[in-house]
Amino acid sequence: MGDTNGQVVAGGNDKGRRLNQLNLPTDVLIDKETDSLIICDYVNQRVVRWFRRSDTTEGEMFVDNIGCNELAMDNQRYLYISTTVKHEVRRYQIGEKNGTLVAGGNGQGAGLNQLNWPTYIYVDQQQAVY
Repeated sequence: MGDTNGQVVAGGNDKGRRLNQLNLPTDVLIDKETDSLIICDYVNQRVVRWFRRSDTTEGEMFVDNIGCNELAMDNQRYLYISTTVKHEVRRYQIGEKNGTLVAGGNGQGAGLNQLNWPTYIYVDQQQAVY
């Protein structure tokens, strides 16, 4: 408390595609179990994990080829990712690369099986997605 200067903990090497760079990060969450940050890197179409250890110099690829916008994690440590590119929300187990479609995925629209630019997501104790 009382610090007047912050400390860069992820990125900080200009924008770009390397694992030590970010380009338009749109969301971040803290995984307390692994003491890491999970970051939506929108322009690079990826989700990366940055461990909060002081010797960390780059992130690791978590999910690739996804236009992520928002992240949520439930109490069983499933990661939920919304994408405004595909108008869907997918659920991932840690280490899984493809995920499971849980909402949308039927094109952009107002139908009950569609989403329109899903941005903010919330997952409750029963794994219901809002």
